[in-house]
Amino acid sequence: MKLAVVILAAGQGKRMKSDLPKVLQPLAGRPLLGHVVSRARALNPSSIHVVYGHGGDAVREALVKEKLQWALQGEQLGTGHAVMQAMPNVADDELVLVLYGDVPLIDAGTLRQLIAAAGAKAMSLLTVMLDNPSGYGRIVRKSGAIQKIVEQKDATKAQLKIREGNSGIMAVPAKLLRKWLGKLGNRNAQGEYYLTDIIAMAVKDKVKVTPLIAPTVAEVLGVNDKAQLAELEAMHRAERARELMVAGATIIDPSRIDIRGDISVGRDVFLDANVLLEGKVTLGDRVRVGPNVVLRDVTIGSDSVIHPNSVLEQSVLGAGCIIGPYARVRPG
Repeated sequence: MKLAVVILAAGQGKRMKSDLPKVLQPLAGRPLLGHVVSRARALNPSSIHVVYGHGGDAVREALVKEKLQWALQGEQLGTGHAVMQAMPNVADDELVLVLYGDVPLIDAGTLRQLIAAAGAKAMSLLTVMLDNPSGYGRIVRKSGAIQKIVEQKDATKAQLKIREGNSGIMAVPAKLLRKWLGKLGNRNAQGEYYLTDIIAMAVKDKVKVTPLIAPTVAEVLGVNDKAQLAELEAMHRAERARELMVAGATIIDPSRIDIRGDISVGRDVFLDANVLLEGKVTLGDRVRVGPNVVLRDVTIGSDSVIHPNSVLEQSVLGAGCIIGPYARVRPG
């Protein structure tokens, strides 16, 4: 089946206390929504649909270079209503993957497993085990099989004790999804059309619902305020630092490096504390970068040394260069 990705990005994000729409809040120098689009793009979908609402013009302008299909959700009537807005441009023979514009760290490998578990007559759902599931819809199972999802405001005391939460991320055949969305009602505590209600409909229609528990909680964490944004920034920084170390770089303190772009490293690269890598940065073999250095859109040849407190921007350095300390290499 062809894959259509639907990204829900219409929320206002009042708790951000910001004039910037929530999905445009920056994570590692890029909008949250930009990260989600990149993760979706890694799956090679036939189309990516973004459901937008609050700050619509700004959201579309921020991602103008991306090949996306846009669907406007004029009124915020729930996640089910949001997905409805994208469905006119989705074919019945496609598989729909639902993602969220404020959940930026979802792993493409996890999504591939989720997609593999769905099909023309089966859907899959990403869940997460939480020590404190407050705020999450609860996964209600019977004999191990998912029966339904209950939102926190509608849950009984017994259901509130369930630790398995709903991430909201799911893969559903479009033909069935369209049918179920048409049956959604809004008789609940929030008066909204919940996408999660389609799970009970699938069970009733004897459609297989395969749950996949997320390998890490970080993958499914959303952002509601600036404190959570900072927490995700730290998680993203750790993830990127690990990627560079696996690629062969020595990072003196992975908690004190900022990686905000497309970085490639040769063998035996050394990065000291408080280094900022931004944009497209290429470091040749045995490059040594001292503390408090900013590298922005640069290529540095092998065996070069960048001494502390230097700033290099939009430049190309050959092999064996020695820069700084306290140097600035200007653009060009």
